[in-house]
Amino acid sequence: MSNTSLLSIRNLDVRYTSDSGTVQAVSGLNLDVREGQTLGLVGETGAGKTTMAMSIMRLIASPPGKITGGEIFFEGTDLLKTSDSVMRKVRGGKIAMIFQDPMTSLNPIMPVDEQVAEMIALHNKVSKQESLKRALAMLETVGIQPDRAGEYPHQFSGGMKQRVVIAIALACNPALLIADEPTTALDVTIQAQVLELMKNLKKKFNTAMIMITHDLGIVAETCDHVAIMYAGRVVEQADTISLYNDPRHPYTKGLFASIPNVEEERESLAVIPGLPPEPTNMPPGCPFHPRCSHAMERCKVEAPKPVTVSDGHMVACFLEGGAA
Repeated sequence: MSNTSLLSIRNLDVRYTSDSGTVQAVSGLNLDVREGQTLGLVGETGAGKTTMAMSIMRLIASPPGKITGGEIFFEGTDLLKTSDSVMRKVRGGKIAMIFQDPMTSLNPIMPVDEQVAEMIALHNKVSKQESLKRALAMLETVGIQPDRAGEYPHQFSGGMKQRVVIAIALACNPALLIADEPTTALDVTIQAQVLELMKNLKKKFNTAMIMITHDLGIVAETCDHVAIMYAGRVVEQADTISLYNDPRHPYTKGLFASIPNVEEERESLAVIPGLPPEPTNMPPGCPFHPRCSHAMERCKVEAPKPVTVSDGHMVACFLEGGAA
């Protein structure tokens, strides 16, 4: 794994405007992904994880969404300043995305080998015959045999459909793969198979990956580095071992306390009190303060900025000396 930053997000702000008000979906977000690294992005539904991913792909629907500030550098180029034609080449060619539900990602009236071949032809100057040949090889790589390659999506199970989606995503050997909860729609056994497949393919192609999930078990299994998101902000990030051994932010600690532990006898699991804030009515100060048992008066009026507490371990919390 290289120390070179493949992707650098700086002070990203994204908001959505609707009749019910303005939602600040992402606020002052900073993230780095190195070449070959897997970053786990963890948070509850509505934390801004998918919005961040769609911002990287420049797929935020406008209206109602708008990127109102920040920079997204990929291979040294700010994607927010590139032309639409350049972005079309980046999407699928250099940055690929796997979505939650494979059914919404696949064309129901097109054989799966043609769908993979279409992606190859779009980003490479090759004949139709060559693109189909490469598509068959890619499908075989993800465990779909040539005799099934000409079948349609409805003839495949959920897990097999997700394999097709992975084949399309990796068809052009992208430098960065964004996986947005890729196993949510699958049962547990198939989840494990798909995650194992993604891990092996990531190693084979040396692809960097952002794994978006709310499952800390998946992060432990697949990621080198973790960023915890809450209400549109990154509240803690570190390498996986450091974060799991020494979580610092009260929200991160709450997430870990809510995971069942087979070695402990407990009558009930710990829960984080309250609910995430209403997106159109964010509390002032630290967005987590209404649910935090350690909240101080300044937490109610000031939002803490990230501070480094140890090598590469960042926390945005006044308990850790976070500056306002």
